[in-house]
Amino acid sequence: MGATGLLTRGPSRRRRLIVKHTLISVSMVAATVAVIFVVRDRPQSYTPGEAVEGITSELARQIPPGYQPVRFTDVTRKAGIDFTHFHGRRSTQLPEDMGSGAAWGDFDGDGWLDLYLCDIAAPLTATPEQVAASPGGNRLYRNRGDGTFEDVTETTGVGYKGVSLGAAWADYDNDGHLDLIVTSYDRLILYHNRGDGTFADVTRAAGLDTLRGFWSGASWADYDRDGYADLYICGYVRYAFKPELVGSASRQFTATVPFMLNPSSYQPERNLLLHNNGDGTFIDVAKRAGVENPTGRSLSAAWADYDGDGWPDLYVANDISDNVMFLNRQNGRFEDVSHPAWVADYRGAMGLAVADWDNDGDTDIFVTHWMAQENALYSNLLITPGSAPFATAEGPQNAVRAVSASSLAGRQRSGMGSRPPLHFQDVADLNGLGQIALSTIGWGTSFFDFDNDGRPDLLVVNGSTFQDENDPTRLVPMRNFLFWNAGPQEGFIEVGEVSGEVFRQPRVGRGAAFADYDNDGNVDVLIVNHGGPPLLLRNQGNPHHHWLSVAVRGTQSNRSGFGARVEIETAAGVQYQEVGSQPSYLSGNALEAHFGLGKEKAARRVTVRFPSGTVRELRGVASDQRILIEEAAR
Repeated sequence: MGATGLLTRGPSRRRRLIVKHTLISVSMVAATVAVIFVVRDRPQSYTPGEAVEGITSELARQIPPGYQPVRFTDVTRKAGIDFTHFHGRRSTQLPEDMGSGAAWGDFDGDGWLDLYLCDIAAPLTATPEQVAASPGGNRLYRNRGDGTFEDVTETTGVGYKGVSLGAAWADYDNDGHLDLIVTSYDRLILYHNRGDGTFADVTRAAGLDTLRGFWSGASWADYDRDGYADLYICGYVRYAFKPELVGSASRQFTATVPFMLNPSSYQPERNLLLHNNGDGTFIDVAKRAGVENPTGRSLSAAWADYDGDGWPDLYVANDISDNVMFLNRQNGRFEDVSHPAWVADYRGAMGLAVADWDNDGDTDIFVTHWMAQENALYSNLLITPGSAPFATAEGPQNAVRAVSASSLAGRQRSGMGSRPPLHFQDVADLNGLGQIALSTIGWGTSFFDFDNDGRPDLLVVNGSTFQDENDPTRLVPMRNFLFWNAGPQEGFIEVGEVSGEVFRQPRVGRGAAFADYDNDGNVDVLIVNHGGPPLLLRNQGNPHHHWLSVAVRGTQSNRSGFGARVEIETAAGVQYQEVGSQPSYLSGNALEAHFGLGKEKAARRVTVRFPSGTVRELRGVASDQRILIEEAAR
C-alpha cells in the first residue's frame, strides 16, 4: 500500500509542475500577442498619398530607372497674374468651399490663349454693398504673346462679382468670336463677344436670367448636330442657410462634417440642357431629353462619343449620388445606361477627365473622388475597329482632301439597333491610380501628354474640405498628383516628386485648366487654389520629343468644332481626341487637340471627322507646329 502511495504521489507532483510551467508559458505568449496587437493598433503617423503596410504597399509604384523627368515651374507672378481667390472670412457654408475654376480661350483671335479666372468675391454673409466694395471678382487676362498677361477685366466687361464657380468658352452664335458662360451660386451669366475687345451681358436676352440655382460645371456640345453649340449645366444642391443648424454636424461616409458643409444635408438641384435655337436664345430641354438628372448632385459633365456611333453622349459626375451615363439616341433624347454600362458609381465624384488613355480606339473616363474612396479609371471595353472610319486614301502629300461621308457608312457603327453593348471597368487600382488617393480629396483633373511621348498622362488637383483645427477660417492643404503614363501594361506612375517644387507643396486646390499658353508645344496648367493665389505651371517639356496641335473650324458644323474627332497616324501608331471633351472641374481646356509624337518627326496623316459627317484629311504633316483644319462646304 505504501509503495502504491509513493507511486500515486509522484505523478501528481509532476502534473502540478507541468501545469505551472504551462500557465507561465501561456501567460508569456499572451503578453507577447497583446504587445503585438497594441503595437498594431497604435495609430502611426501617415502622410497623405504614401503607401502603408499591407495591400496598399503592394500597390505602390516606384519611378522606373531611366525615366526622364519633365519639370513644371510656377510662373504666376512672372506672367503678371495678380489674383487671389476668395476675399473675406469663411462663414462655413457649402457654396463658399466648393472653390472655383478657370477657362482658356483666344477671345481676341490673335493666336494666343487668354485666361478667365472665377472667384468668390465675398462670403455669403456679406451685404450687397460689401460685395460691390470687394477687391475680388472674376478676372480676364489677355495673353500678350511674350509669356505675360494683362488684366483686361474692366475694359472687356466680364468682371462678375459673386460666388462664381465655373466658366467655359464657345462661339455659340458662329460669328467667329468666342463667347463665355459663367456659373455661380444663384445664376448663370452669358457674355457675348462683340469682336471689338468687349463683351455684352446677354443673359436676359438669351433667356437664361430666370434660371436660378446652385450651378457648377458648364459643358458645351452640339448634341443634336444642328450646327449650333448647346450647353449642359450641372446643378449641385438646393442649398439654404439655416442659422439654427450652425455648429451641428452630420456624417459624410465615415467622416464627421459640419451639417452646413455636407452636400447630403440638401436635396439635389436639377441639371439643365440649354438647346441653342440659333437666334441667340436658349431653351431648357433637359427634362424632355431625359438628362435632367433630378437625383444627382452634379459637379462635372463630359460630352464625348463613348459608344462610337458618331453622336455626342454625356457622362455626369455626381457627389454622393450615382454617376450617370446618357447615350444619345439621335432624336433629341437620351437613354440612361448608367447601370448596364457599369458606371453608376455611388461615390463623391468631383472632376472628370476623358481620353483614350490606352490608345485602343475608344474613350475612357477618369473620376476624382472624396477621401477614402479612391479615384476611378473607367476603361471602355467597347470592341472598336480602331481607325477604320478614317482609313487613309491615296492622295498627294500635304493635300487636304474631303472623304465622302457615304464611303464611311459601311465601316462605321450607327443606329441604336446595331450598337454594341457599352461596358466600362474600373481599373484604377490595377494602373496605379487607386490607393494613392485614399487620403486625398480630388478636384480638377485632365489627361494631357506632358512629355509628348504619345501617351496621355494625368494631373489630379487635391485639396481638403476639412477645416484647419488651428484656424477654422482656413481649409487643410494637400499635395497634387502628376501621373506619367507608362503604357497599358505598366499603367500610371506618380512622378510629382521629381517634376518640380510645385508638386511638393500642399495647397487647397480646386479647378484646373490645361493649355499650351506660350505656344512652345508643351501643355501647361493653371490651378485655382481656394483662398490663395493660383498656380500657372509652365511645362518645360522633353526636348527630344515632337508634337502636333490641331485646331478645327466648323462651317456646316458648329464653328468651335465641338464633337469633331481628330485622329493622327504615325509610324508608332494611331491616336485620337475629341475637341471639347475635357471638362476638368469647373474649368475649360483649350479647344484644340494636342498630340505628342515622341521621336516621330511627322504624322503620316491627320484626319478630322466633323459632326456633320464631313471628313477632312491632311497627309504628310511635319511635327512641331500648330495647324488649322477647316470643314469643307458641302
